[in-house]
Amino acid sequence: MISVLVADDQELIREGLATVLAAQSDLEVVGLAADGREAELLVRELRPQVTLMDIRMPGVDGLEATRRLLADGAAPTRVIVLTTFDEDALVMEALRAGASAFLLKDVPARRLVESIRAVHEGELLLSPTITRRLVERHLRREAPDHAVTLEQLTARELDVLHCVVAGDSNTEIAGRLHLSESTVKTHIGALLAKVGARDRVHLVIFGYEAGLTG
Repeated sequence: MISVLVADDQELIREGLATVLAAQSDLEVVGLAADGREAELLVRELRPQVTLMDIRMPGVDGLEATRRLLADGAAPTRVIVLTTFDEDALVMEALRAGASAFLLKDVPARRLVESIRAVHEGELLLSPTITRRLVERHLRREAPDHAVTLEQLTARELDVLHCVVAGDSNTEIAGRLHLSESTVKTHIGALLAKVGARDRVHLVIFGYEAGLTG
C-alpha cells in the first residue's frame, strides 16, 4: 500500500481526491489537510509516502510547506504539487523546493493515480505541456551541448526516449513497449548515463535538441 496525504484548502476537492484514490487497491489516504501548516504537522505525524500539495492555501502555502518539509531531507514523503496555476515561475519554485511532480488539477484521474505510483518509485514528473514549455525556454537560452547523437542509441533506447519526451511515466512506457517496469528503469538509467543527463527533464531536453517531439 502507498500511503497518501491530501492537502487542499477546498473541502470539495480534498474529499473528491480522497474518493478517487480510495478506489485504488494499492493506495491509502491517511490524512487530509486544509492548509500548509496542517500538512506539515500531519506529514510529520502520519508519515505518508506521497503528499498531494495544493499551492494556493491560506497561511502557509503549499510551496512553503514543501520547502519546510523537504529542506533537511528527513521528511518521510515525496510531494506532488497539484494546482490550477500553470505558471513557469511556480513550476521552478516547486522543483527547487524539492517537489517530485507538478501536475495541473485538470489531470485525468488515471494519470494522477499513475503519477502517485511513479513518484513513490522515485520518478520526477511534470505534465507534458509544462515539460515542453520549459524545454523550449531552455533551448532558446542555451545551445545544444550534448556529444551523444541519436545514432549512438540502441533501437530500444530510442523507443524509450520517444516515450520519455512524450511525458510517459515508467508504467506507461512499460505498457506501450511491452516491457517490464524494471527493464524500463534499466533503459532510462542507461540513457541518463550515456547522454550525461542529470534527470528526466534533462533527458527530455536532449530529446528535443535531437529533434524528437514525443
